[in-house]
Amino acid sequence: MQKNQSAKLPPAEAVRLEQLIEYSDNSIVSREILKTQTGTLTLFAFDEGQGLSEHSAPFDAVVQVLDGEAEIIIGGKSIITQSGETVLMPANIPHAVSAHQRFKMLLIMLRE
Repeated sequence: MQKNQSAKLPPAEAVRLEQLIEYSDNSIVSREILKTQTGTLTLFAFDEGQGLSEHSAPFDAVVQVLDGEAEIIIGGKSIITQSGETVLMPANIPHAVSAHQRFKMLLIMLRE
């Protein structure tokens, strides 16, 4: 996975999140745009066929699909989600992400 840390979320400015990250062939690109003590906002761009293997996190996370379509598997349940849709991934429940086509997402990690 490629990390691109060069741009942060600008304060007091309207932005189109999907324009802050670019696709890269045969890769997943990630860019953390905001980090606080209580959470992070990270953009991801997945090329077709790329994915994140099953894992779990100790905190709730929210996925907002910004472009394309993704399959998200949470606790064994497959969810096909498209641009504009949002999915809650509960803490401590195994989840995975698969790109059947290119897609971009915002991952909101909520720390308690």
